[in-house]
Amino acid sequence: MEQTWRWFGPKDPIPLNHVRQAGATGIVTALHHVPAGQAWPVEEIARRQQAIEAAGMCWSVVESIPVPESIKLRTGSVESDIQAWKTSLARCGQAGIRTVCYNFMPVVDWTRTDLMWPLPSTGYALRFDIHDFAVYDIFILQRENARDDFDGRIVQEAERRFARLDEAGIERLEKTIIAGLPGADFSYDRAALRRLIAQYDQVGPDDLARNLALFLEEVAPVAQAHGVQLGIHPDDPPMPLFGLPRIVSTKDDLRRLLDAVPIAANGLTLCVGSLGVRAGNDLVDMVRTFADRIHFAHLRDVTYEPNGSFFEAEHLDGSSDMIGVVSALLAEERRRREQGHAQPEIPFRPDHGHLLGDDIGKRTNPGYSYIGRLKGLAELRGVIRTLEYAQARGAEKVR
Repeated sequence: MEQTWRWFGPKDPIPLNHVRQAGATGIVTALHHVPAGQAWPVEEIARRQQAIEAAGMCWSVVESIPVPESIKLRTGSVESDIQAWKTSLARCGQAGIRTVCYNFMPVVDWTRTDLMWPLPSTGYALRFDIHDFAVYDIFILQRENARDDFDGRIVQEAERRFARLDEAGIERLEKTIIAGLPGADFSYDRAALRRLIAQYDQVGPDDLARNLALFLEEVAPVAQAHGVQLGIHPDDPPMPLFGLPRIVSTKDDLRRLLDAVPIAANGLTLCVGSLGVRAGNDLVDMVRTFADRIHFAHLRDVTYEPNGSFFEAEHLDGSSDMIGVVSALLAEERRRREQGHAQPEIPFRPDHGHLLGDDIGKRTNPGYSYIGRLKGLAELRGVIRTLEYAQARGAEKVR
């Protein structure tokens, strides 16, 4: 498997030479400074690629070319936005970048309620607490009919928590939920978030799935023609937020989107942490079922709770069978090699590492500090080496 590392470009507090010291050979990045809906300039792609190669690595994966709301809703500038997306995709392929990760989550991307949740180890993790999310949705954002989306006991606890919040606490929770992601080209205020959510009032899961299929019908052939593999990222978390539809959360969801455009370029980003939040998702079974369409992997783990809350766990010690997942991915790589696949290696990256050691107090992108991901990558590398060794020894005994 190809060891990669997410890097947010020249403004990332972690320099490329530190990434190389971590043992990664590939970089996962994007042109975050180019607004959504605009085609990526050839010279900007080349500039980023040259910087990465000068540091002794390659630009392995684009994460992400943003998908504007116009495409998800099929409104406004949808035609020009899709054309810009196709142009960016083609230019990445022409530059030799073979994998593009993207997502189709309405309005909000990955969502957490606490970016500094204390661990028994004295480190810090990202956490999503369903009660705190309900506090924001019902009592701060005051979304219409928000109460109806939560269990009564969750609403009661949220009401108690809201009563204890001061203005600083409200501001901190709001900033955590809607301030945007590292590398995002904008962030929302409360009024803007309400307006964006309202655009989806008449859009259900089937509508959004249809719009995704229409998008893929246009972009997947472009990817195929330019030697690029697309990997859609699952919903994070894989449950409706703010009453918005989620359509990349279950095994049935994945099957539907792959069947909608059944060509090899239309594939998946296997995110163990995202899919692993739902107790009914069997990650090893998913890998085995969709193996030939998995183009990229985020190997992080979570510990989930029955009510929908979760926190980012150690890479090998969460609720999912991480070793089983890696073993299934390695089996797929062996199959690809045996069949002469042009790109047998599946790129993967550690994700959302804990905030540890002297990274605490430093300027970091939430979830993307150095030491936590360094630890996660080392652990995953050890698992891969061990499984490869065991497989090789097994093959020798068979001979």
